[in-house]
Amino acid sequence: MSTRHSRDRPRPRAVPAAAARGPAPLARPAAVLAAVLAWWLVCDVLARDNAVLGRMGPGPTAVAVWDLLQERSTAVNAAASLRRLLTGLALAAVAGVPLGLLLGSRRLLEHATAPIVAVLRTTSPLAWAPLAIVLLGVGDAPVAALVALAAIWPMTLTTAHAVRGLDPAALQVVRSLGASRVEVLGTVVVPALRPHVLAALRLALGIGWVVLVPAEMLGVDSGLGYAVLNARDQLDYPRLAATIVLIGATGFLLDRLLQPPTRTGGGR
Repeated sequence: MSTRHSRDRPRPRAVPAAAARGPAPLARPAAVLAAVLAWWLVCDVLARDNAVLGRMGPGPTAVAVWDLLQERSTAVNAAASLRRLLTGLALAAVAGVPLGLLLGSRRLLEHATAPIVAVLRTTSPLAWAPLAIVLLGVGDAPVAALVALAAIWPMTLTTAHAVRGLDPAALQVVRSLGASRVEVLGTVVVPALRPHVLAALRLALGIGWVVLVPAEMLGVDSGLGYAVLNARDQLDYPRLAATIVLIGATGFLLDRLLQPPTRTGGGR
């Protein structure tokens, strides 16, 4: 009898050796090296006689990056960009999360406003730049507003989707125990939405960082976007390439800060 039961038991699935070992440790360094080689091939071999690309190869760019890191203006520009980015993200979160809660919990309202939301979220935030400058002047305010316009829709739509996915049974149990709306929000809704909001914030950060750089080319005298424009006006193409590298590296680090920690270990 016991032999028969043992035969009927499902056998544990074998884990492939590659999955058990995890990603190859040299995969990312190899990909980075391949990208640098492609960069060198384009700038230093194929376009070496070009007045622009011929001066933007890995060698001159690396020297320019080192020079930039030693200049105080680089820290000032990075701080200005981060200040505007965080202000825009804060505005997007303050407006987008409540709007997502409202749309996700009111099907009729979401259905009625769907065309308006679609038009607004597919309009480039930079199209609002002239109006933002007219209404808010020049400086940090219009740049932060453009970042907020870009970041609000990931926050809103992700929150609305998460609200629609809430377990109705859990909400019903809490309500049957006499919980108020505020208590339902604090005990069920907020804990369930937290990972979704963090994921939306990571997505909004990437979109906001992309919008921030061109927005800083409009009427400001600091920021990494302004540094790109300034290097172009001075025809300093190695410095232009170095600034682009710093913008990408900063965006990468910001994204890593919001990336959820990976679980390790073989426990259940």
